[in-house]
Amino acid sequence: MHKFFDGHEALKNINLTFNKGETTVILGPSGSGKSTLLRCINLLETPERGTLSIDDIHLDLSGSVSKKERLAIRQNTAMVFQSFNLFPHMKVLENVIEGPVTVLKKERIAVIEKGKMLLAKVGLSHKTESYPSQLSGGQQQRVAIARALAMEPKFLLFDEPTSALDPELEGEVLKVLKDLSEEGKSMIIVTHNLNFAKEVADRILFLENGEILFDGETKKFFDNKENDRIQSFIQSMQFI
Repeated sequence: MHKFFDGHEALKNINLTFNKGETTVILGPSGSGKSTLLRCINLLETPERGTLSIDDIHLDLSGSVSKKERLAIRQNTAMVFQSFNLFPHMKVLENVIEGPVTVLKKERIAVIEKGKMLLAKVGLSHKTESYPSQLSGGQQQRVAIARALAMEPKFLLFDEPTSALDPELEGEVLKVLKDLSEEGKSMIIVTHNLNFAKEVADRILFLENGEILFDGETKKFFDNKENDRIQSFIQSMQFI
């Protein structure tokens, strides 16, 4: 996969396979291509060339990607953003069920019950009738996670899901992500939180300048004493 912005190659020959039931955390300095990679997986950004496959869906990205192909990828990959992106005019439960009812054409009654279960899962069963403006940032992000789960995607994508939150509210969201990881959900997470990455990730990707400098087990990343760049990154992030 290759992605360019104004002549700058943001992703350089990225070649990856993400495994079912695995939590992958993507680390790297600002501007390294972490969020771009995540957005390309979901086709919010379209690479100039490469291929993208999920099970029996195979796309050649060197040509144009049709609306139908884009939708097929997004039905298998649900994205959670740092800015929540909830519908402000809809109550919490309505936000959660909107996708399954409108996009997946599921029966509303069944989806409502599933939505209530998912809100209980993220600790928000008492907020079904609230509007997003009545929630804290951490609560809004947990609603966004429940909304993503409602789509029953094969992969959950998280783009710095706690960067807009203060430390206490960040902890609420990270606990939910840890629980999902322990359940064996397939997740790809961009984050700056090294402690969270160390505790939750099965696999670490380290990006710099649009290239993969490390792809491997979490313990091997944090125990790596040979790569000076990785060591300097870890040391610099410990003060953030």
